[in-house]
Amino acid sequence: MSPEWIELGRGLCYGGAGLAFGLAGAGSAWGIAIAAHQCAGVLREKPELFGRLLVMLALPGTQGFYGFIAAILMMTQTGLIGGSVIKITLGTGLALFFVGLGCGLAQFISAIKQGEASAAGISLIARRPEAAGRAILFPAFVETYAVVALLATVLFIVFLTQPLALGTLGK
Repeated sequence: MSPEWIELGRGLCYGGAGLAFGLAGAGSAWGIAIAAHQCAGVLREKPELFGRLLVMLALPGTQGFYGFIAAILMMTQTGLIGGSVIKITLGTGLALFFVGLGCGLAQFISAIKQGEASAAGISLIARRPEAAGRAILFPAFVETYAVVALLATVLFIVFLTQPLALGTLGK
């Protein structure tokens, strides 16, 4: 394998890492903005609900952390952070690129949809403050799929960076 192909594989891997945290962070910012608009409207009339609404406002931010975890795992598993840099084949680099892209898209979309679900929950709390416990379930169900996407990403990264997958076993 020529050094150019290894560099291309490595570049694709790090491109996937960038997409994972970039898309996830953008989605979290968007989702929090959706929830914040709803929250501000409610707090204008009922400022005493701030404590109950704060969690609903913060929930869409978790996807940004999930994307960050995926990106850091890609960089540590490939040696960019804290270790010797491993040789990444073009195929592995391409696979890691799409793992990062898939993770980033899943986090991006789920963060926006979680912001919408949080806004709906905030509306419910504004009308019926005693329903705060049930209202948090709306965005929590959306969170489930963000967590599933993170778990799949972690498994793909770990499996793709094993010596057998890299084609370096016995070399």
